[in-house]
Amino acid sequence: MSTHDATRARFAATADRIAALQERRSEELAADVREFVPLTGEERALDAGAGTGALAFALAPLVREVVAVELVPELIQRGRSRAPANVTFVEGDIARLGFERASFDVAGTLRTLHHVPRPELVIAELTRVTRPGGTVLIVDQIAPTDPLAALDLNRFERARDPSHTRALADVDLRHLFEANSLVLLKAQFDREPRELDPYLDLAGCEGEAREQAKALAPRDYTAEVGWYLLRRP
Repeated sequence: MSTHDATRARFAATADRIAALQERRSEELAADVREFVPLTGEERALDAGAGTGALAFALAPLVREVVAVELVPELIQRGRSRAPANVTFVEGDIARLGFERASFDVAGTLRTLHHVPRPELVIAELTRVTRPGGTVLIVDQIAPTDPLAALDLNRFERARDPSHTRALADVDLRHLFEANSLVLLKAQFDREPRELDPYLDLAGCEGEAREQAKALAPRDYTAEVGWYLLRRP
């Protein structure tokens, strides 16, 4: 099964759970975006790997327009059912965005890079479609710097969720930013305690796969999530 097929299968099966989690987190995310990303209200924004629209909906009151690109039709359907007037959902692959160069003032992706086989292509595409002087927002789970600890983390996450490819360490993400000449404006790191059984439920992890994931799970699992605000020169 390809990574795209695994992603479609996993998120089609868990679309309702994803939408419910987004609803519970919506106010907190909106406050975080409002504080972290400086906006004038006139921007055209992109949410790449939008899911059911978490980032798009957080941006919507703060910008003129949001285009939300998502691979999984079931997630798009749920997002469209709740979308405000200035949010448009488009089905597509975020590693090959169907937009002209410099189409957006702001381009962001939320908790998506660890689901794609080649995150360097996604960063390159976000950079390409952002206008010079525009903003790129990257939010994703961060792997430990220790390569053995990162290996253990990613082994557990893949057992839990076949669509997981690899969580990158902070240094790896910074190398990707530098490779695209993005200027890091600020970064912050949040720690998220994750209760194991609800976390497995969210991914639809059941049966033998669930037992395998439990055997690999870190003790007292706390994920680290990095927020990066960057400027395209």
